[in-house]
Amino acid sequence: MFSRHDVLSAFKGGLGLGLLGSGLGLAQAYAPAQVNVHRAHLPGLNTPLRVALLSDLHYGRFIGLPQVRAWVSRALTTRADVILVLGDLVELDLRRSWPDDFLNELARLQAPLGVFGIWGNHDYGSFGVWTHPPEHNDKSWSALRDEFHAALARRGLRVLRNEGLLLRPDLYLGGVDDLYWGHPDAEAALRNAPEPVDAARLLMSHNPDYLMHLPPTVGLVLSGHTHGGQVRLPIIGAPVAPSEYGQRFAQGWVRGGLSGDGARGFVSRGLGLTGLPFRNLCTSEIVVLDLQPEAAR
Repeated sequence: MFSRHDVLSAFKGGLGLGLLGSGLGLAQAYAPAQVNVHRAHLPGLNTPLRVALLSDLHYGRFIGLPQVRAWVSRALTTRADVILVLGDLVELDLRRSWPDDFLNELARLQAPLGVFGIWGNHDYGSFGVWTHPPEHNDKSWSALRDEFHAALARRGLRVLRNEGLLLRPDLYLGGVDDLYWGHPDAEAALRNAPEPVDAARLLMSHNPDYLMHLPPTVGLVLSGHTHGGQVRLPIIGAPVAPSEYGQRFAQGWVRGGLSGDGARGFVSRGLGLTGLPFRNLCTSEIVVLDLQPEAAR
């Protein structure tokens, strides 16, 4: 997401005093995640749909198994029809440490329509792409990505990389690759989707900046990546936003397009931590979307 240097820079000039004055600070590092429920109408749905979003777990550096176990247990209480994991699952060196315990915790996630995910930039970092970038034509990291993909699939979590599937007659789910380190292709992800009038479309994209490239016809875009800023301050919001568009896509309901007429999206604040081991005024969250047919308006 963003670097430790980026976050530390935000505290220069007295911003750190605002953090301390908020009375939250380090207490939010391991606070229980909130379950935040949002309701909306989704064109193409014939029957209601409950979606649970887990994003940015970042298992490894600051986040351990107890936090992941608690998040999984909390997600199961939502009784969602489908569970979506929106990237940045891990933040570690998979070449040196294979997270079997973490993978086994994720195996507990179950939902009637399935459990699906996408890759984020820190997943690619964990595969080794940061030390062997694609422009160097060193693809040794890709074998590790494929191995991790298979390990997740064996535990019931299917990663969608520029592909999709029909979950029920009125619902299509697609997922694109990471915007930074992958090659996102919404057209490929939605290639087999029915027309928007025939079925609702959900599209997972870890980085919400991808919204700027998408027309409204792609459906509802579900993202994470930003952590909501992770460290927010009174009045000014997030001094560091990992986006080319400032705080526009920091959290909640958003719209793409230069004039806000592009694809509709929702951005989760996520669960984990990166850069610094705490959050401020930005509690981690599991998002529940209760989506209703247009006819229910």
